[in-house]
Amino acid sequence: MARKPKDVAKAAAARPVSRLPVASRAPEAMADGRELRVLVMSHADPRVSKGGAEISAFQMYRELGTRPGIRTFFISASAGRFSERLGVRLIQPFEANEYVYVGGGYDHFIHSNPDPEFPAEFMTLLRDIRPDVVHLHHYANFGVEVFYQIRRAVPEARIVLTLHEYLAVCNHFGQMVKKPNFAPCYASGLRDCARCFPERTEQDFFLRDLFLKRFFRLVDHFVSPSRFLADRYIAWGIEADRISVIENGMPVTLRAAEGADAYEEDIEEGLVFGFFGQISRLKGIAVLFEAADLLAKEGISNIRIDVHGDASSQPPEFRKDFEERLAKAPVNIRYCGPYDNVRVHGLMRSVHAVLIPSIWWENSPLVIQEALLNRRPVICSDIGGMAEKVRNGVDGFHFHAGSGWSLAALLKRLAKEPHRLARLRDGLAVPSTVTETVSATLALYDSLRPARRSADASDVAPHDPAPVAANRAQPGVVL
Repeated sequence: MARKPKDVAKAAAARPVSRLPVASRAPEAMADGRELRVLVMSHADPRVSKGGAEISAFQMYRELGTRPGIRTFFISASAGRFSERLGVRLIQPFEANEYVYVGGGYDHFIHSNPDPEFPAEFMTLLRDIRPDVVHLHHYANFGVEVFYQIRRAVPEARIVLTLHEYLAVCNHFGQMVKKPNFAPCYASGLRDCARCFPERTEQDFFLRDLFLKRFFRLVDHFVSPSRFLADRYIAWGIEADRISVIENGMPVTLRAAEGADAYEEDIEEGLVFGFFGQISRLKGIAVLFEAADLLAKEGISNIRIDVHGDASSQPPEFRKDFEERLAKAPVNIRYCGPYDNVRVHGLMRSVHAVLIPSIWWENSPLVIQEALLNRRPVICSDIGGMAEKVRNGVDGFHFHAGSGWSLAALLKRLAKEPHRLARLRDGLAVPSTVTETVSATLALYDSLRPARRSADASDVAPHDPAPVAANRAQPGVVL
């Protein structure tokens, strides 16, 4: 008997987050014997954008395509990365079943797509594809009206949305940090949100909340890669039995890493800690500089911090500050520059532990899974998805978020007892594979009955999708 969505969520929550519930039987074909048709959608394509959400979406699409009885399709949005908008809305620069939407603007406040030509072309494609499941790894660049368009075009399709951050909850880039000091925000509220954005009124945020939730009601089920993120969305208003926790799995095969393993050397000589990923204020790069400076002032010479990443996409004022900090940085911290993700395993093997000093909650950072895959303990902030994924004293160690002093004190203790890190390696969690992720996701699909809703999607509006996009610009309009 198919499991109910809330049973899938309970099963996922009851296990260590690095392991997933395995489907009792993968629905590799429909009950009537025909193929299961799955459309995976992503706000960007990993072949031109290297964010974790698009990588997870594409890995899922590829893994689903290996299963017998399943036919897959993939749609991403270009955000200007493929070509100029020259009259064509959907292009195919890759494979036959892969499409790219060339967008024409986006309203980031209410996550609405004002493109008047997208709904008709997208709905025509949906009717051609005839998906049984549409699994979105994001609605950004498409707009939340996309749920309505799916329901209109293919009313029996199951709609699944994987949430990757807190965009619907928080207007501050979905980061849930307050302006201007970037302090962690624990919950959205009309007054608090208006304080962060004084150019907006409490009424604006009331209508934003109403608009987003109205379209979210068309989603059959939500997936969260962490319990922390799931709880934030439940507090925001999604029913607990409509959201399941399923980790974004890693590729099954680990690339052969080049170079020697740092643990093969004498760690008594000193410890090397590595930072990997986007260099930004929210990623806590200032915390690393503060910790390095404190260690240098204390004369601690057996610690080095290697920073691998790119700051080129950050605002000019941040880049200027980063360069000034580098110029004045002590010798115990060095900037190694950007890296291609295919090199990440070799780079991680060159350090003894991975540093994740983010000052925002995070969700399920890919760098944690990469570190565990390479058997590297993780030193991370003690909040959000980081604290959930890294068991303190088991998979690594926590320090107080935003505190360079707390990080410096922890690194100093580890430098005195370097074998504390080495002893952790045998007990580190094993990150889930994309194979396990897809099996758990197929079990979720199997638990969802075809929607069989009326084509007018009256939960939202009794009119065509184009007017929905148009109405979003009119103050006071409630759909």
